[in-house]
Amino acid sequence: MKNLQIQIEVNPNLYLKNPESSDLGRNIVSNSIEMINELGFEAFTFKKLGKKIESPESSIYRYFENKHTLLIYLVSWYWSWVEYRLVFATANISSSIEKLNNAIEILTQPMLVDQSISHIDEVLLSKIIITESVKAYHTKDVDDENKKGYFKTYKQVVQRVSDIVLEVDKEFKYPHMLISTVIEGAHQQKYFAEHLPELTDVKKGKDTISEFYTKMVSEVIKQ
Repeated sequence: MKNLQIQIEVNPNLYLKNPESSDLGRNIVSNSIEMINELGFEAFTFKKLGKKIESPESSIYRYFENKHTLLIYLVSWYWSWVEYRLVFATANISSSIEKLNNAIEILTQPMLVDQSISHIDEVLLSKIIITESVKAYHTKDVDDENKKGYFKTYKQVVQRVSDIVLEVDKEFKYPHMLISTVIEGAHQQKYFAEHLPELTDVKKGKDTISEFYTKMVSEVIKQ
């Protein structure tokens, strides 16, 4: 994907001004990823972000209403980018099993930086998704935010791969449960591998997580 210039679409309800429309906006997104990864979401504030980018705190509020919507923006951006990669990895493949295996790899493999998007570090963003994204929707406002389409991109990813599951086995009853379990489980295993290794079987230098979930999915559905 190095030579491709791609545009990731995010629900416009998540921002007051599109951060992709200016250098300042892209700088806000880039540095917020670095700071949330470094400090954690609770300790991250727009005041600290403004100090880092040498811009008034008020300038950040021109783009995002608060840090919660900024987090949802980052989560939505991530899943839009994952969906793009899924399309790229499953296009022009006739075998449903091969498409499903490719999709599971995209959802579970270690993240790499996409050189076509210079202002976002996808590796750091993926760490935020693993550690912080649950805070985007484990809130009292989740139902209202869901109605506004805040989590549409994540649901689209689950739907896209669920459709491939049904290509493999049209009688399978739990495609969404299966794929959301794969995604969230893979995130947990990555977290365990880094912080609580006794809770996982990840082997250094091997893509153990992808191997496990590919095998699990193949045994759960009929191939």
